[in-house]
Amino acid sequence: MIEQRDVDGVPALLAPATGPAHAGLAFRVGFADEPLHRRGITHLVEHLALHSTGVADYHYNGATGVEYTFFHMQGSEDDLAAFLTGVCASLRDLPMQRLAVEKDLLQAEANGRNQGAADNMSLWRHGARDYGMPSYPEWGLPAITEDDLRAWVARYFTRENAVLWLAGEGVPAGLRLDLPSGSRQPAPVPSSALPVTPAYFPANSTILVWDAEVPRAARSSVFAGVLERAMRRELRQEAGLSYTAQANYEPLGADRALVTAVADSLPDKQGAVLGGFVDVLAALRAGRVDETDVTAVVKQRAEALHHAEEQGARLPGQALNLLAGRPVQSAAEAIEEMRAVGAAEVAEVAAAASATGLLMAPRTRASWAGFTAAPSCSEDVVQGTSYASLEGPGDTLIIGPEGVSIVRENEPATVRFGACAIVRAWPDGARYFIGHDGIVVAIEPTLWAGVPAALPWLDSHIPAAIRVDQPPRDPAQIPQPEIPAWPSRKQPQAPLTPQSRALSIVGAVALLLVTLFFAGVALLAAVLIADHPSVLVGYVLIIGFSLAMAAASGFGVHRLLSRLYRR
Repeated sequence: MIEQRDVDGVPALLAPATGPAHAGLAFRVGFADEPLHRRGITHLVEHLALHSTGVADYHYNGATGVEYTFFHMQGSEDDLAAFLTGVCASLRDLPMQRLAVEKDLLQAEANGRNQGAADNMSLWRHGARDYGMPSYPEWGLPAITEDDLRAWVARYFTRENAVLWLAGEGVPAGLRLDLPSGSRQPAPVPSSALPVTPAYFPANSTILVWDAEVPRAARSSVFAGVLERAMRRELRQEAGLSYTAQANYEPLGADRALVTAVADSLPDKQGAVLGGFVDVLAALRAGRVDETDVTAVVKQRAEALHHAEEQGARLPGQALNLLAGRPVQSAAEAIEEMRAVGAAEVAEVAAAASATGLLMAPRTRASWAGFTAAPSCSEDVVQGTSYASLEGPGDTLIIGPEGVSIVRENEPATVRFGACAIVRAWPDGARYFIGHDGIVVAIEPTLWAGVPAALPWLDSHIPAAIRVDQPPRDPAQIPQPEIPAWPSRKQPQAPLTPQSRALSIVGAVALLLVTLFFAGVALLAAVLIADHPSVLVGYVLIIGFSLAMAAASGFGVHRLLSRLYRR
């Protein structure tokens, strides 16, 4: 049974546990709250707050997610009290002397992180704002200052924006949650980069990913389980198209949730996997829901709730519910709500999910299945000065008072300063603009005629708050225009075919005969000069012309012989 209390002004949830005691302190702040030009600030606060506990012997951890940041620990009551008290004290006075070191550690952590199949989904759905942040690296780290950190802590790491959970015998003696006062921060309102749904975008991958926004409810959780069972049966067991076929349910905010489905495929089976998934979803939407699937999923969910209640494992989820503004729910209430879900409710969720779906199609198009292509370019360009590309003759860069545009193959990419999420700036002059809609305009001055001289004007129009200066790049990383090289004899050449070799031989023989003819004419004219001195000038002209023709023909013989024997 979960008990609600108050500890130093922080709402707290307590429950007994059969295993080791564990506790956590969560705050309603995560990636979705960060602007892209300060992406990584919450994770940085978490690392700095944990520094003082870095040499402790007990098991502890911290994590930053999309909507929440929490600190968790397992151990004795004294250890719990020492850990959580220390975290709060550290948040009050972050060890700023560690700022540069922790930034480097976060960069190293990011370098070792593998990209997941669904990592780009939030970018295409939300762009470069709020719930699109998980798709982006922590690009804001270089620009984060001590004042930024203090302001972030003062806004989000307060007692009113926190919740405590304790699984054990009670509140440990000596626990002090000395947090500053503030106010509860609601989850951000989701933005959208999709004019129309259901939508899709093609990806150079053999993996199909589909997600959909659904109501946060037990029926949506059951729908995700039924979808997974149907995918495994149809795509893996019966058709043998996929090895991995799974679906996941993730609560977001107070009343939203995201269902994500993933299916892999062989390189020549992407179309079949897409068709199979579309058929599965259409069947559920049409009400063709297998009752045994619903029964199995509900039973599985109920057993998991029973087990979690016994272990105290429901506490973290209920604590986050409290932060989201939802009531704390007992296991019995949650199980009763789950058991009320039937095939009809699953079909209703399937219909709602289909309407909001976003599909990452594996190397194929999906318009035939009712999906609209998600926008990958801008609708217009800014007004300003145009610059010609040093690589593509038809490419154009436009820099103007309102923003920047690049037009390639008649597809414009535009980022306006007023709707720009970040500008990454390098000492060599490179400027990467990312708009709120996720559109990127990457300016490399080495690739555009006249742009180096325009950089001071451009920099004066970039809002200072969104500019993030980057460390110098290796000169080898700075792109240079690709200029075609003149043919060289040292360059390998394609081998001659038998037909071209025969033609070369015939041509060489013909030119050799021409050479001998004109050489003979020159020789004859030289002999006749002695017998006819009165026409000396005429013979000299004949000799000169004949020698010139003989030389030209001889050069042609040389070229053909070189072609034949210099390979």
